Amino acid sequence: MSDKFVFRLVMIVSIVVFAAVIILNRKILPVPEVIPAFVYKLTTLNAFINGTCTILLLLSLYFIRQGNIALHKKINILTFLLSAIFLLSYITYHWMAKETTYPADAPLRTVYLTILITHIMLAALVLPMVLLSFYYGLRSQEADGQAYIQKHRKLTRFSYPIWLYVTTTGVIVYLLISPYYTF
Repeated sequence: MSDKFVFRLVMIVSIVVFAAVIILNRKILPVPEVIPAFVYKLTTLNAFINGTCTILLLLSLYFIRQGNIALHKKINILTFLLSAIFLLSYITYHWMAKETTYPADAPLRTVYLTILITHIMLAALVLPMVLLSFYYGLRSQEADGQAYIQKHRKLTRFSYPIWLYVTTTGVIVYLLISPYYTF
C-alpha cells in the first residue's frame, strides 16, 4: 500500500465515523422497540475504557522516554484496540439509547458543555491523526523506517496531547452527566 492510498483510506474512515456519529445523534436510523439491557451499561464501559486509555497513553509516553520502544508499541496497540471497542460501544449506545441532556438549571452546565464541545471537536480531529500516527509507527520497522519514525514523531507531537485530552475529558463528561441518567 502506498502512503497516498493509506492517507485517503484514513480520511474516508474518519469521515465515515464522523458521519455515523452525526446520523446517530440525529436519530435517523430506526431504533429497536425494546432496548437491550446491556445498552445502559455502555456509558460506564465507555468511561472505563477512556480512563484506561488515559493511563495507557501516559505509560506509553513514559516507556518511549525510557527508550523501551517494544513496550511503547505494545501499549499503543492495546490503547488503539480499546479505542476501537470504545467507538463501537459509543455508536451502539447512541444508536439505541435515549439522549440524556444536562439540565438547563444545573450549576455546572456551562462547564459541562464547554468540556463536551471541546471533547467532541477534538475527538473528530484526532481520529485521522491517530490512524496516521499508527501507520507511521508500524512502518518504522521497515528498511526505510527512519523516515516513518520522523513522520510518526512529528505527528504524535500533536496527536498525543489531543488524544490524551479526549480520553481524559471522556471520563469527566461521564462523571458530570451520569447523575442525570434516567435508566
